[in-house]
Amino acid sequence: MSGRCPGGAPARREEVEQWRTKGSTQLRTPPRHRWTVRDLKVVGTSEMRVSTSTSDVLVTYSLGSCVALSLFDPVVGVGGLIHCKLPVSKLDPEQARSQPQVFVDTGVTSLLQAVFDLGATRRDLIAKVIGAGQRVDENGRFATGRRNYAVVRKLLWKNNILIAGEDVGGPTSRSVFLEIATGQTFVRSHGVMVAV
Repeated sequence: MSGRCPGGAPARREEVEQWRTKGSTQLRTPPRHRWTVRDLKVVGTSEMRVSTSTSDVLVTYSLGSCVALSLFDPVVGVGGLIHCKLPVSKLDPEQARSQPQVFVDTGVTSLLQAVFDLGATRRDLIAKVIGAGQRVDENGRFATGRRNYAVVRKLLWKNNILIAGEDVGGPTSRSVFLEIATGQTFVRSHGVMVAV
């Protein structure tokens, strides 16, 4: 099966596995100088977006206790990004039906289905988890970030998808960028951007 690896080269299974195990932080530095406003496709809070366009950079801003999941399949060149607020839909089943991306359990399921519909496969998906910070209470009374993170991990595990990288926890706010041309996920926090 052929497709695209990061950078546009044809993908073979061995290359995908090597890219996954090597870690995207070693590939190159963030290419912000190449991104234009037109390239940035904003994913708002409780939204998701998928793309196969190599000119797209999916971005979500201001993750606190919310969690973002970045998915990319280098074989078919499809990527997706979601920004979820709350861990489980049983908190508000009516809202979950009308806005599934609000909740991690229903939102991640819909993101997985969207990338599968565009040809992605479980064995080739590269998942990155960002956010899930502790924003409210040191005593853990609200612990929304930790619960969001736990639900994402559980859903990915149930779908046989390993987490290839993460930047989670702590009090910091983060913005996430998924560059479809390369499949790389970048996180910006305190004015510094790094690859995950």
